Amino acid sequence: MAITSTFTKKVTMTHIGTATAILEIDGITFLTDPFFSPAGSSWPLPQGGELKVSDDPALKLNQLPHIDAVLLSHENHPDNLDELGRQLFDGRRVFTTPDGANNLAPRPSVIGLKDWEETRVIISGKMFEITATPCVHVPGHECVGFIIHAEDFGATDGRKNAIYFSGDTIYVEDLAKMTDKFHIAVAIMNLGKAMMPGLQITMDGEQAAHLFRDIKADVLVPMHYESWGHFTQNEKELSEDFRKEGILDNIRWLKPGSPTCIN
Repeated sequence: MAITSTFTKKVTMTHIGTATAILEIDGITFLTDPFFSPAGSSWPLPQGGELKVSDDPALKLNQLPHIDAVLLSHENHPDNLDELGRQLFDGRRVFTTPDGANNLAPRPSVIGLKDWEETRVIISGKMFEITATPCVHVPGHECVGFIIHAEDFGATDGRKNAIYFSGDTIYVEDLAKMTDKFHIAVAIMNLGKAMMPGLQITMDGEQAAHLFRDIKADVLVPMHYESWGHFTQNEKELSEDFRKEGILDNIRWLKPGSPTCIN
């Protein structure tokens, strides 16, 4: 399925690893959930054991193009933000949770947003409207997704064309509200069916398909489904779920390190 003809902006994504990707919209670059640690890096878990990454990032920090802004779903989990990723924050616009903004202070360019809160910000000379979306991830921890819109994105059936980045979340029924205001041309979703003991903390393929239909998106870009032991669905399992749900033709898979034109 193609993106609605009223959305004419060129959207390119380059997957770096986990939930880290360069999202380029007509030459303006957003980076999602910055993680750049090498394969074999590990972090202890509060309940015992460790998180360990098994793959190197497709790009290192010194190989990145200019980054204009960062979309940070949460700052307190190392697989979404590591120490290397933090080096990108100074002097750049960073959008995250209220707790995240407090924990990253003092950085005046970091903006913390509550669920459904909107902010209008000039990035590289262009006005963007950023709307925070709810996430259900780890109990007691803040997490947020984002809707990106600019005036020249146009509209479809009276609703603003936009790009959605889910952040880390399971299926949340309330997210369907975004269709009241936005037509989602591109939905970028953190998947993998990540698990904690007794708790699912990111979407599986079936939940992603359910949300995709709820928000009436044109295409779905999966991320966050490889390189970690707590991810229980990889591309093979996700593809099977998408096939069963009838949305496989709407999927845009990313290849690590290779720019992919989404539309």
